[in-house]
Amino acid sequence: NPVSPKPDALLDFVENLKAVPARLRETAFRTGPPTTDRTRSTFVFGNVFLHLHSVRTHRWSLRWTTTMGLGIMSVSAFLIALVTGVMLMFYYKPYPEAAYQSIKDIHFVVPTGRLIRNLHRWSANIMVIAVILHMARAFYTAAYRRPREYNWLMGIGLLVVTLGLSFTGYLLPWDQLAYWAITIGANIAQSPREVTDALGITEYFDPGGFQRMLLLGSDQVGAEALIRFYLLHVMLLPLVLAALMAVHFWRIRKDGGMVRPADADQQLARMRHEETYPVFTEAPAKTYHLAAVVRGRTANVGRGPENTVPSMPHLFYAELGV
Repeated sequence: NPVSPKPDALLDFVENLKAVPARLRETAFRTGPPTTDRTRSTFVFGNVFLHLHSVRTHRWSLRWTTTMGLGIMSVSAFLIALVTGVMLMFYYKPYPEAAYQSIKDIHFVVPTGRLIRNLHRWSANIMVIAVILHMARAFYTAAYRRPREYNWLMGIGLLVVTLGLSFTGYLLPWDQLAYWAITIGANIAQSPREVTDALGITEYFDPGGFQRMLLLGSDQVGAEALIRFYLLHVMLLPLVLAALMAVHFWRIRKDGGMVRPADADQQLARMRHEETYPVFTEAPAKTYHLAAVVRGRTANVGRGPENTVPSMPHLFYAELGV
């Protein structure tokens, strides 16, 4: 019998190396290019960053006047503040003897330090304004009603944490404005003592004093207050905010997307618009599958795919536009 040639191990190794990029690409993007309705849906559903979105979005939700982009604007401002805050942490020193001087070094010595600090400050201010306007929009459009009551509470929590981030960051420059602002804030936290003093129970029950001590760690604004505010600002509150944001986004999807009026489909039908493919425009006249007998409390019950478009790319284009 003829002897079969031995495989060249080095040649196999080289071929395997050449195939690595294609294999990694196939592993990372298993559904292929999102060119059809099915692959667009699987692209969103199978992505860890995008799966909080629904695979389809109602055309009413894509209108600028529906949300004015305030939600994604708040998230974008938070991400800018997060990135610039991490950059500032490389140079900021959170102890009284060096805090003020480190801010001046960032401002005048560190390359682009003034730009980074201003980006951090302005993005934080924009975030506070956007969150307040976002909650006002949700209130005036009755987005807090059933089945969205729980998500409204998550939004209140996000507002409180956002204000907490703004408040804790106020002390870090360690200048006169920051010192007296935190002193006033600590006195406000101590204000329940006026009630307990009037009732004569401060000696036994003093929530105002406890809040002030919890906030400052001492009787006055000093090193203990600075390190507590720094820890809250750079670690604890951002983690709480990220967790609440994840629940908030998830509940938006589970509650049927953005709130819209009952006659949204009829209003869209009266509007002139360019045809976007693929769009479901007509409800089926008859159906025999199990979805026809589904009952429950979720917002998706009783709603079909009429006037919806794939979230990829329509919703993502709208978010990127904001």
